[in-house]
Amino acid sequence: MSRIHIRHHWLGRLIASDPGSKRLQQAGKATLSLISSVAAMIFLMRLIGDNLLTPVIVSGMAGLMGIITVMDETEKEKKGTTLLLGVSAIIGVTLAAVFINHAYTIDVFMLLAIFNAFYLTRFSVRYFSLCMIFFMIINISFVIKVTPNQLPLFYLGAMIGIINAYLVNFHVFKDSAQVLKRGIRSFHIQSNLTFSILIKIIEDPETKIKRQKSLEKNVRKLNEYARSVAADLNAHDVEKIWPGLQTSMLRLYVFDAEMLIETLADSIRKLKKADALEFEELRRLLVWVVKSLRDTEVLAQNYESEHLVEAEKAVQALRFLLGDLLNREDKPQGWLYLIRRIESITNHVIEGAATIQQSLQYPGKKEEDLLIKTKMNDKDETGTLTEKGLKQTTKKAYQALVGGTAAIIVGQMISPAQPYWVLLTTFIVLLGTESVGRTYIKGFKRSFGTIIGAIIGFALAKTISNQTVLEVILLFVIIFLAFYVLTVSYTMMSIFITMLIAIMYGILLGGISLQLMGARVIDTIAGAAIAFGVSFFIFPKRTKDKVADSLEEFLIELHPYVTDYVRSFREDVNVKGLVDQAFEIDQKMQAIKDEAQTLLKRPGFLNNSGIARWITIFTAINYYAKHLVASSYQKNFDYPKELVQTFKSMEEKLGKNIDTLQGLIKGKEQNRVIYNLDKEREQIERLAPSRNQSHLDLIHHLYYVWRINQSLVALGAELEAKVE
Repeated sequence: MSRIHIRHHWLGRLIASDPGSKRLQQAGKATLSLISSVAAMIFLMRLIGDNLLTPVIVSGMAGLMGIITVMDETEKEKKGTTLLLGVSAIIGVTLAAVFINHAYTIDVFMLLAIFNAFYLTRFSVRYFSLCMIFFMIINISFVIKVTPNQLPLFYLGAMIGIINAYLVNFHVFKDSAQVLKRGIRSFHIQSNLTFSILIKIIEDPETKIKRQKSLEKNVRKLNEYARSVAADLNAHDVEKIWPGLQTSMLRLYVFDAEMLIETLADSIRKLKKADALEFEELRRLLVWVVKSLRDTEVLAQNYESEHLVEAEKAVQALRFLLGDLLNREDKPQGWLYLIRRIESITNHVIEGAATIQQSLQYPGKKEEDLLIKTKMNDKDETGTLTEKGLKQTTKKAYQALVGGTAAIIVGQMISPAQPYWVLLTTFIVLLGTESVGRTYIKGFKRSFGTIIGAIIGFALAKTISNQTVLEVILLFVIIFLAFYVLTVSYTMMSIFITMLIAIMYGILLGGISLQLMGARVIDTIAGAAIAFGVSFFIFPKRTKDKVADSLEEFLIELHPYVTDYVRSFREDVNVKGLVDQAFEIDQKMQAIKDEAQTLLKRPGFLNNSGIARWITIFTAINYYAKHLVASSYQKNFDYPKELVQTFKSMEEKLGKNIDTLQGLIKGKEQNRVIYNLDKEREQIERLAPSRNQSHLDLIHHLYYVWRINQSLVALGAELEAKVE
């Protein structure tokens, strides 16, 4: 890899800003499919001598929906769904034409579409895609008044759009391996940017708040990149890019590298606070370690092995310094364990890098499969909580039905010329929002974005009015930008979509009026308000309850992870295989923060609800849990036989504590007892071999187990559990 991103921080930030270029690719797919569908349909319409514009609109809509609505897991399923979208679009345009004079019948069809878009998702995500395109096509076809004699042209438009979407999705942008390769590159660049900040912090005798905040921000971003890369990993793409490398090896390398930087950031901050970095030799060695790690880009095509050798030398020197400090009579107190943490996890990253390089050089030598089976613990086959009573999809379907009915009535009242804009907004705001708080936030963002977009769009449409070429070019640019920022900022996406509508009105109607844009703003606000209202009154899911569900899912994932780790001290459990679960636990933690977003903006309420405290404790547990795997991979610990029963007791009590905490959070009546591990910890610390007696430090490898249990006990005590 080029080293230019190290020399120019801003350039590295720009290159790494879109891991795997996923947003770029998705926006490119949507825009290209739309452009090609519109262009192909215009060409065919001119070929047959027809200047009708409406079939072109349907073609563009089908091409766009064929990209953005298909969400199946496998490529085969995606291809099948894409082709079926054509059938759904044809049914939609047919019904719109047949019932052109029966608005109430069209209302019923649209309500059925949004109901089934949620309800049928319980069986397959494919049904959501089919219902979504049906809803959009019947909506637009009825608004533009498609007549039965025009149906062949609209059938042709729908099929042209779907064919273009298929070609773009599965032939033009077909190489998922390149997405993974770009994702790894972004991860490496972000790692190096963070390493550079760490070097400056170590070398600078002063502690600068701005630089420390920059470090924390970059560590959080690296965590996002690691989760993104881990989600993209699959055996086919890994083998295609790096023949001989196993997916498990790469996932472990990404995890270790992320945990190394997280450990370095935390440890160096504490070392500075303890004035340990005033020790010149320690400061020199830490800079050496970090610089050598920054230069070690293991998966680069022009990889240079001397960088890995340099990193090994640096860690060895740090190990010698640690041993020297431990053997001193006046050894420093309070921070030597931080050096041990750095030395330990750095060594793991180097070992993992060496293993990867060996696998790439000798593809025939395969490492054992690192994945292990774990208990599902009251989970279904998808790894989520088993729902009791009405499923969430069913509740959402009823919300959509009630909200859709209200939206049609309100739409007819406030905007009879365009009555379905309120319905569309209600439907979109309800998508992906399970709690009242999330619905409120999404509705607010859409409303705010629409207001800003209307102002900008109106001014822009007026400025470029009657400049058709410029209007069309700008139209496609805005579509690209809307989908590019979709996963980053829903508000920005809403701004671009509203600007798009303003320009489209300018093209289709020959001009745009302030009253027309004002009507769209009012429709949007009304639709968002209806969505919030139904989520509040129809099967309401309070934000606190949704957060509690997310906390429970976190604990369900944590249970086998922690108990398997403890069992590894007395049975043959491959700790490396827990990495997948570590990523999953981290994803669950992010889900907790996302769901609690509305509560986090209400500090007065938080003080009374205790949610802030819960999230703080769970964040700590997540941090400690990831460090369980990152702290060591050694097996075959030497310890007295008396400790075998101690480990069994630890495993049992940890499992009971997690189960008890689940019940306490959900308010279930149960035996409110939670166990500390003081007795087990005292036995292990008394009987475990010392560092000089064994090369495996048992106490060191259990450090984060104690911290996890202390956090469980602290939260359990706050929830009025009896501590034993």
